[in-house]
Amino acid sequence: MSAFVVGYTVMCAFDLAPWLTASVAFGDIQIEDAGMYIQLAITAFLFSMMFFAPANGRIMSLEKSHRNFRINMDDVARAYYRCHAADREGVFTMSSEFDAVRERIQFMRDHPDLSDLESDILTVAAQMSERSRGLADIYSDEKVAHARTFLRQRQEEVERQQRQIIEALHTCQEIEKWAQQLDTEESVIANQLARLDDKLQAVLPTLGYGFEQEEIEEPETNVVPMTAKPAAE
Repeated sequence: MSAFVVGYTVMCAFDLAPWLTASVAFGDIQIEDAGMYIQLAITAFLFSMMFFAPANGRIMSLEKSHRNFRINMDDVARAYYRCHAADREGVFTMSSEFDAVRERIQFMRDHPDLSDLESDILTVAAQMSERSRGLADIYSDEKVAHARTFLRQRQEEVERQQRQIIEALHTCQEIEKWAQQLDTEESVIANQLARLDDKLQAVLPTLGYGFEQEEIEEPETNVVPMTAKPAAE
């Protein structure tokens, strides 16, 4: 279309074809040869588009290829994830590189979520999975479950020890409180005995009993023998 318009305008310039005619007025002013000007403007616009269209097409093709590449990489990542998960479960048994890749490709072809992928994508994902089979062996489901069980047991042991420590602290606090209470009660009893002894020493002589206080080896024990006196006649 653009080439036709440009060619027709060139023919008009050499009087080989008639110019576009149009009656255009601006108020009372009649614009002569308005059709020719309109035709030249349209021709210039289409002629410029002839240069921008190829560049725009190249940009669109690059964007399309970028989208296709991204989609393909997403498919490769999805296939690799499925294959690596199966490798961690111990599904693959082949040891040689060729057999291992072929086994992984066959697994992905039989997988219901990966059956629509192209062979090139499955091949790339299988090769990536074969390269990372060492990681799949280290972080296999069995080893991960064993590690989690071990950590869970350690966590339970730590919690059990924490409970024992808390119970021991409570027991120590109770014993300390009990010991303080006993000390207080023993102190009160000692004070009461001392006051009772003072009262006895003050009252018994009036009843005719004398005191002969003897010292014994234990400093805290006082033996007070009492001797009866005959009452005065």
